[in-house]
Amino acid sequence: MKAYLVDSNQKSVTAVDIAGLDDVKKLIGYDSVDSDEIDASGDRLFFDESCFLRDQTGKGRFKLDNLAPVAGKGVVAGSSGDAANLKDAAVTLAALQQRITWQ
Repeated sequence: MKAYLVDSNQKSVTAVDIAGLDDVKKLIGYDSVDSDEIDASGDRLFFDESCFLRDQTGKGRFKLDNLAPVAGKGVVAGSSGDAANLKDAAVTLAALQQRITWQ
């Protein structure tokens, strides 16, 4: 499935292929994954659920639209029904890059 890896340390957004939630966990680097819906298309931002609690000294953050700033890495993927049923992201790479601010 088509998804996007957002890396706040590299300040980059890159297209990636994922097969499911296990790939999202590997890309983010943690098993404690949470997500927030980012628009009506079903696209979701997956991130380390504990990124707000972990010591993030020296790590960058990114903000997608009006969501809380996320430290480290996140993955944007499509979903149908709930976060467990992933599909191709609807957003384009260019559009997603315009919606992200680096902090």
